Amino acid sequence: MKLIKNSLLLQIVIAIALGSLLGDRLPLGISRIFTTFNGIFGNFLNFMIPLIIVGLIIPAIGNIGKAAGKLLLITTAIAYGSTILAGLSSYAVSISIFPNLLATQSVELTEEVEKVLLPYFSIEIPAFFDVMSALIFAFIAGICISKGPFTYLKGFFNEFQSIVMTIIEKVIIPFLPLFIFGVFLNMTYSGQVFVVLETFLKIIGVIFALHIAFLFFQYCIAGAIAKRNPLVLMQKMLPAYITALGTQSSAATIPVTLASTLNNKVNPKIAGFVIPLCATIHLAGSTLKIVACAIALMLIQQTPIDPLAMIGFILMLGVTMIAAPGVPGGAIMAALGVLQSILGFNHDQQTLMIALYVAMDSFGTACNVMGDGAIAIIVDKIGMKADDVAVEA
Repeated sequence: MKLIKNSLLLQIVIAIALGSLLGDRLPLGISRIFTTFNGIFGNFLNFMIPLIIVGLIIPAIGNIGKAAGKLLLITTAIAYGSTILAGLSSYAVSISIFPNLLATQSVELTEEVEKVLLPYFSIEIPAFFDVMSALIFAFIAGICISKGPFTYLKGFFNEFQSIVMTIIEKVIIPFLPLFIFGVFLNMTYSGQVFVVLETFLKIIGVIFALHIAFLFFQYCIAGAIAKRNPLVLMQKMLPAYITALGTQSSAATIPVTLASTLNNKVNPKIAGFVIPLCATIHLAGSTLKIVACAIALMLIQQTPIDPLAMIGFILMLGVTMIAAPGVPGGAIMAALGVLQSILGFNHDQQTLMIALYVAMDSFGTACNVMGDGAIAIIVDKIGMKADDVAVEA
């Protein structure tokens, strides 16, 4: 029981299994109770998404600070570039492979009365403002705070970030398995669940292979810059990769990541700055996974995929990932607003994204962590002097 309590992944797997098995076996009256909960929780989630964007993005940008050193700017630029490249690579591979791979899958998340379980009642929870307004406000406020002497305003948004993080960790994440159970219960009732599960199984292998290929690419770049064998560099980072598979958290893996990076002969001051920073802002593996999952869901629902919209989504996702909280499932929570505002995902689609993401959270986090080591090698070889390091992030 302790293992189940401490593992979000295991909770999600159990929720999917139970929802798939019980959807056409539970009495209709009991099933509608879960549907009622899902309606309320879904509305609460829609209410929270703009607040999550404001609460995470403004402090992330504002805390950079106008006096930030050159090393911080270089590291941030490389981390963002790596994240965007991961998203674009994922898009190119997914759009090439998934149409044939998922040709036999087709599901429509419909709201027709005869195909879904109806709630007993619903509670509307209107958001204070829409997602795009939240994004624009967050960027403007964050940049102004980072450039100006807004000490009290900076403190306010840092405290607001703590409130948002508490809600994510204490309310949203704990109730997600029950929410996902309700979604799969409904899909089983309407006969859609096996298509979704088959899709899960098909794309997980492709996404894992994408992660490994992208890591090899990162270390080829790092090896070329450092003039060292990329395979040897990757081998010395394996302890961090394996640890991240278990922790599912970049932040929790920092000590091992730092030790592995030092084994690659990176300047200790550079490593001590880059690794903790990248644990927060470098989520290439998470971005790769979110893009691939989004394309897969759009394909099986026969939703048109606009290349320009996808590129815009990836660019915005890269910024959002900088603000993602360092908890299991935190990246997908931060990404929900962009999924909704640019790709038009409703709360059922967002729930499937969460389930897909968490199912692969371990090796997504491992890709993030191992990629941090490659960035540290690159930054170390750019020519920065140790005494130029100003740890102000």
